[in-house]
Amino acid sequence: MYRERVSRLGGAIVWEQTGAGPHTVLPDGCMDLLWTPGRLFVAGPDTRAYLPDTPRGSRVAGIRLAPGTAPALLGVAAHELRDRRVDLADLWGARPARESAERIDAAADPAAALEALALRLAAAAPRPPDPLLALVVRGLESGGTVAEAAEAAGLGPRTLHRRSLPAFGYGPKTLARVLRLQRALALIRAGTPYAAAALAAGCADQAHLAREMRDLAGTTLSAYGASANSETPLPSGSSTTA
Repeated sequence: MYRERVSRLGGAIVWEQTGAGPHTVLPDGCMDLLWTPGRLFVAGPDTRAYLPDTPRGSRVAGIRLAPGTAPALLGVAAHELRDRRVDLADLWGARPARESAERIDAAADPAAALEALALRLAAAAPRPPDPLLALVVRGLESGGTVAEAAEAAGLGPRTLHRRSLPAFGYGPKTLARVLRLQRALALIRAGTPYAAAALAAGCADQAHLAREMRDLAGTTLSAYGASANSETPLPSGSSTTA
């Protein structure tokens, strides 16, 4: 069973999965702080589909952090974690990570305890996420081009690319592709025909969307559509397990 809710941490989603096998993780521009019993780890920003090795029946909780927000909380540049799953002990040291994991293990609601940890990290962060990059994300999420988002933020192309790597894990063009794909997938899950979903999301046509599906999601439109129409509910985000 999968369930999620809006977090008290701005822009984040708290989620939990129990019982089912792992879903393929598709790129979504986010990073996740994740818990399984005895372990805390981080899912970096993905540029390709990822199939977790979490055993069937495992309990997993996570907080999905909006694009550009995780590095300020975790103290690590996003591009250092691109397409990786990394134990928190490798970022913080063994003792702090172990103590944090033990507190969440002992909690009646691990997902809420994980959220509380993220809120503490946000409060203690030496600096907040880059507000100009948050403006860029909003522009790209709404379907704007990279050039339009950069202009709205008052950033030149080179400056935007340089600041995007540590915040998003890759350049703004990759982020735009990922967010466009996610818009299309949300429409497909809602029952929109492929061609209409492609155009509404900002692709040139259905063939363009099909290429993006192969490149970023490692699957086809028909295979994804079959999954979306199955009895197994798909998470609204991509990083369900790692």
